[in-house]
Amino acid sequence: MVVPAGDLDPDAAAVRVVLLLGGRGETVACAESLTGGLVTSALVDVPGASTVLRGGVVAYATPLKHTLLGVDDALLTDRGAVDPDVALQMAAGVRERLGADWGCATTGVAGPDPQDGKPPGRVYVAVCGPDGGAGGKAVRELDLPGDRAAVRAASVDAVLGLLLAQVDVSAHSGAPRTPGTGPNG
Repeated sequence: MVVPAGDLDPDAAAVRVVLLLGGRGETVACAESLTGGLVTSALVDVPGASTVLRGGVVAYATPLKHTLLGVDDALLTDRGAVDPDVALQMAAGVRERLGADWGCATTGVAGPDPQDGKPPGRVYVAVCGPDGGAGGKAVRELDLPGDRAAVRAASVDAVLGLLLAQVDVSAHSGAPRTPGTGPNG
């Protein structure tokens, strides 16, 4: 895959995700709540994204996290949508449903008001990968400052950074790769 240098920032997380996954023949799918499609859009902005991006699901309404992504309904009822286990289940669900090697997810409170007892800026980002071991699953809790736009932008950076870290761990763990059903799968 050739990505023209042009105006692309080689340090930008989306560019690095596309290059790294493309080089490995792996795919990714995104489950988004508070980011509303921004993660998927960041990846689509990179030339060559079609070789790695399977798609994205914006499950903004809490019930959709269950019906579209398979998040446990009892978990959503007990803890609400802003929860680390919800984020992990979103990542696993989008990975499975879209046939990707990797799934990533965002859920949280962009503000200005609290949600599910969580303050504005509380965000969970998660990644679920193919090996279930060292690079298999990760979730990160964030307390982000700023307005809605700042929280959402920082959430995009955080989930892409977590994805990069997990893909890197997976590459060095020696775990066998389980291909997805994506175009390179």
